[in-house]
Amino acid sequence: MTLEQAVGAALVLLFLADIFLTVLYARAGTGLLAPYWNRAVWAVFRMAARLAGRWRGAVLSIGGPFIVVALIVFWAAGLTVGAALVIRPELGTTIRPTSGDTPTDFVTALLVAGNSLSIVGGGNYAPHSTGTRLLFLVNSLIGASVLSLVLSYLVQVYAALRERNALALTIDLMTDGTGNAAVMLARLMPGGDPGNATSQLGNLVGPLAATKEAHHFYPLLFYFRFEEPAYAVSRFCFVLLDLVSLIETALDRERYGALVDSAPVASLKRGARLLLETTDRRFERTATATADAVSDRRSNESYVAATALLERSGISVRPGGPEHYAAVRREWEPLSRRTTPALGYEFEEVDRRPPSTGRDAEDRAFR
Repeated sequence: MTLEQAVGAALVLLFLADIFLTVLYARAGTGLLAPYWNRAVWAVFRMAARLAGRWRGAVLSIGGPFIVVALIVFWAAGLTVGAALVIRPELGTTIRPTSGDTPTDFVTALLVAGNSLSIVGGGNYAPHSTGTRLLFLVNSLIGASVLSLVLSYLVQVYAALRERNALALTIDLMTDGTGNAAVMLARLMPGGDPGNATSQLGNLVGPLAATKEAHHFYPLLFYFRFEEPAYAVSRFCFVLLDLVSLIETALDRERYGALVDSAPVASLKRGARLLLETTDRRFERTATATADAVSDRRSNESYVAATALLERSGISVRPGGPEHYAAVRREWEPLSRRTTPALGYEFEEVDRRPPSTGRDAEDRAFR
């Protein structure tokens, strides 16, 4: 075996290991090459989006599907180049066409390698030794196996994407399309009755856990960005975390203690944070987001607006909540602010809480 063939064999093994870790091992960040390739392609789309002006959202929405295609091409090219490095020294000797002279350039080696990865026999080129026959056989098995694995992987990715979108739409519908957690809470407790709130929140726990695990199993999901912010992971996680924050800090504990301390509330809080933390680990931080006086003032204003809406809906509110609410939000809001731009959204598209002066708008949304 020559040095060129050893490099080619190592390259094939490297790409096979990357495919194994990405498709079969299925854990976010475990791939050897795919995570860096996907981030590089996404970075190109983000740069293009900055130049696209009002078409920014449309450009970013193409990024996810394009990354899928680019990843398949990347793996196919890597395997083909590796196989070509193994095959090229054999051209003209143990690998020859059925008639005519045998070119020994690298392009011909790429052609033979590509054919051998898909069809036993390598097209017009045939192996003439035991070793090269085995090489063609192994190449065909690798090609067929990788193709079937990648196709099944993509089916699972798009199934998980559909489930994620269904969860996002469900949460948006529960806010009446406002993205305001206070509206969602008021609708969960009509007339101040918490009877069905726990069970309805419990119905969200399973899909949220499945969505979190789907992003852990299929990292490609991170790059599917829709133009409608309602489908954004950062958006529905923000709504859930803000909802839990209101439940913990705004509701009268004497009347609603069972809801405040319920397992669904704790599970939604933990699940939404885990999903945002998984997202945060997938992307490089361009800046460190922290809570500041402006965000605290914004939290105080939105708390006043939220409690006013809840009281008008017949829900008992505990006194002295703004400071507690702001403190709870400081625990998770920086995480939301970091992940939102990484997914291609502005934080204003995620944080849809109205200020305290937005009573009329809230009333219209609630009606």
